[in-house]
Amino acid sequence: MKKKYFLAFFFICSLIVNAQQNQQKTDTLQEVVITSSRIDLPFKENSRTIQLITAEDIKKSGVTNVADALQQIAGIDVRRRGTSGMQADLYIRGGSFDQTLLLIDGFKLDDVQTGHHSMNLALPIEVIKRIEIIKGPASRVFGQNAFTGAVNIITKDSLDNDASLRLQAGSYGQFSAAVTSGVSLNESNHIVHFSKNISNGYRYNTDFDNQNFVLKSFFNKNKLPITMLVALSDKKFGANGFYASPAAIDQYEETTASLVGFSTVIKKGNFTWKPKVYWRRNEDEYIYIRKNPSIYRNLHISNKIAAELNGSYTSNIGVTGFGIETAKVFLSSNNLGDNNRFLSTLFLEHRMEFFNKKLDITPGVAVTYFSDFKFFAFPGIDVGYQLLDNVKVYGNLGYTYRIPTFTDLNYKSPTTIGNTNLEPEKAFSQEIGLKWNMSNFNLSAAVFNRNSNHLIDYVKMKVTDPWQAQNIQDVITKGFETQLLYSFNLNSFAQKIQFGYSFIQNDIEESTYTFSQYSLNSLKHQFVGSYNMKFLKNFTNTISYRYSERIAGDSYSVVDLGASYTLNAFELSLFANNIFNTEYSETNLVPMPKGNLLFGVQYNFR
Repeated sequence: MKKKYFLAFFFICSLIVNAQQNQQKTDTLQEVVITSSRIDLPFKENSRTIQLITAEDIKKSGVTNVADALQQIAGIDVRRRGTSGMQADLYIRGGSFDQTLLLIDGFKLDDVQTGHHSMNLALPIEVIKRIEIIKGPASRVFGQNAFTGAVNIITKDSLDNDASLRLQAGSYGQFSAAVTSGVSLNESNHIVHFSKNISNGYRYNTDFDNQNFVLKSFFNKNKLPITMLVALSDKKFGANGFYASPAAIDQYEETTASLVGFSTVIKKGNFTWKPKVYWRRNEDEYIYIRKNPSIYRNLHISNKIAAELNGSYTSNIGVTGFGIETAKVFLSSNNLGDNNRFLSTLFLEHRMEFFNKKLDITPGVAVTYFSDFKFFAFPGIDVGYQLLDNVKVYGNLGYTYRIPTFTDLNYKSPTTIGNTNLEPEKAFSQEIGLKWNMSNFNLSAAVFNRNSNHLIDYVKMKVTDPWQAQNIQDVITKGFETQLLYSFNLNSFAQKIQFGYSFIQNDIEESTYTFSQYSLNSLKHQFVGSYNMKFLKNFTNTISYRYSERIAGDSYSVVDLGASYTLNAFELSLFANNIFNTEYSETNLVPMPKGNLLFGVQYNFR
């Protein structure tokens, strides 16, 4: 099986190298400025592994939510429970959901209770401009939650007085309605979105009722623009087997996540300042027996109030990036108790260029104070060299930490017990990569290594024992990943082929415990591919393929199909998921749906 993937990869590369040169010029996003760091750089100049998903990519693929869009990127492991991104956990390069940071426009969505809630506020695709995926040690840039990487969702700036109405219906009683509108005034721009998504469920007790609201406004746009972002996501869903065990078929959960943030950009001379303040809230109610909450019920309410001041200064010796972040987090819980934590982080980095800008070196450090775990430092360095006009080699290394969540420390149930004596996780990560970017052809490849110590796992000696949180793991994670994109014309119609492959190997220090929850969860082999084709003027369709094999040995292949047809102001769409009825699960033995369809119609007002 593995030989077939490598042969297919090299065969496709040979086709590209020998392809005719008169191809259509495509936007390869090389000039897109990556906003995920204090030093703003065009995509092609970064010396890290960064991948982009644009709004156009999402539209052509036919997917309806962020979780499904991220599934098409090698090295990203999105473990879903059910359809429509209802509940999903985000992993990068074999890390856990607690080791992956999700951001919206740079606002950090980390949750002091658990990283399991990160995707609760993943935005509706109608308001997304692009998604920036930063892989590898990112704590130097973002702080402690970016242990293995980060995902930054960038929202659209305006819709130019446009509006749209979208209706979708399909298998399992799925129905969704969404309204998105943009207003552009002399001194302000506004985007408003509301959507509702319901389903009867694809099996017993997997029904859901989700609502999303987003408001983004630019004020004072002709002088000093101030951006306001308000987002709210309310989800209610049956959670058959989602958590405790596959036998727990009557679980139920409600989550309400919200974000209110203000930001601006001030440029004066050689300085650029980016202040921001925000409030992130999450409420999670979990009921073990849906119709009898008195048996077991958890209610957690977490709040984060934060302020950041980031900046950069350009001089004759390069660009210096700096910043300070302070945050106070609160948790009120009937299970975990009332807790709070104060943290403050100082960031400093400097980018230098040599040999006519062919060589760039960016050392940096983040130093964080935690009120309950004191000081930690995250030093790191990025190095890049432009071999040819379109070919760049790069490398980076850095230290990362993760302090335990309040769930790790204090959780208690009949099956799981936290541990107040846990120590922070830490790791030293290294990476070497290559980028080959042309107008219609992009190829990237990277090898990486992560030496992790004191990883937190839930373990036990006997089947009848409860799970206990412990710092028991020292793990060496080695891996390789590559991504290829090729655009061409066929009878004057644009075509796009994309492939990605990742390999991960974990060398785990042998544990004295008999059972472990998280040791063998990584994707050992992951292959993703898609072909976006167009043969008629107003008709496009995409076929997507995913092969996943976990370290434990489970493997599966899934094929999806998306199609759309434009007729004046109408857009008709079809998304067919798992068209070959593969039986598989992505986490906790929760069976994913077999073949299902979602039909849609959208009307665009102009």
